[in-house]
Amino acid sequence: MKYALHQASRIGGRSINQDRVGYWSTPECLLMAVADGLGGHPHGEVAAELAVGLLGAAFEREARPRLAQPIEFLNHAIAAAHAAILRDAARRRLADTPRTVLVACVVQDGEASWTHVGDSRLYLVRDGRILHRTRDHTVVQQLVESGRIREEAMYTHPERNRLLQCLGGYESPRPEAANRERLAEQDIVLLCSDGFWNPLTQRQLLHLLATRELEQAVADLVHLAEIRAGRDSDNISVVAMRWAEPVSEPAVREPERTIVQDLTATDVDYLRVSDEDIERAINELRAVLRKTSSS
Repeated sequence: MKYALHQASRIGGRSINQDRVGYWSTPECLLMAVADGLGGHPHGEVAAELAVGLLGAAFEREARPRLAQPIEFLNHAIAAAHAAILRDAARRRLADTPRTVLVACVVQDGEASWTHVGDSRLYLVRDGRILHRTRDHTVVQQLVESGRIREEAMYTHPERNRLLQCLGGYESPRPEAANRERLAEQDIVLLCSDGFWNPLTQRQLLHLLATRELEQAVADLVHLAEIRAGRDSDNISVVAMRWAEPVSEPAVREPERTIVQDLTATDVDYLRVSDEDIERAINELRAVLRKTSSS
């Protein structure tokens, strides 16, 4: 696989950075993730660390060198992360559980597969336009879809930070149907926290991605988001990939946008992850963190 990839994370105007960004790769597969710990609850950075760390640990275990089922991998990883956050809070006897939102994407066989919980976003940009953007799990997104407010108003609406879903909450997350898209040469897949996308206009995002090399575009967008947000800037985090490998047409052409596994129509219960799965995942996370600190 040939691609350029860059990431950035800044603390902004906050006292700590509760965002976590990660990516992992093999010669045949790439995983990217952004988690944004919720500041209105204790230890949001712990929830974000668990979510991203568990994804990475699971990827290192299963991508050898490719994932058997990328969508199934993402769904199971979200389930394990939610359960692990609850388990960790119970062990520490916290009065309230740490919480985080998450967006994650797998690139394999020239195709991007992604899912999310909350308001961290994925953008897929092609030929200077946004081909896909994840739908925020927020009250203001519902207001836009019902026609009660215009999309431009969501960025300054007083309810813009009110989430309908997260990891670690009292209700199990119910992600929408996961998406996938066959990539074209020079497509950009960008994952980010709301501290990145909220201060930026769509025109600014597309202009900088189109007129700069990816590394410079990411740096300039992060700087612009921080400047536009001012002193109250949220944590700002992003990871972006530019696909540079022409993909041969499959024998039977698939539709460009495919909806797979609608979780809202199944009996998936994110609390019914076995104790063994959670313990193994937490142990794997610890092993990964030890390896990272020693490298």
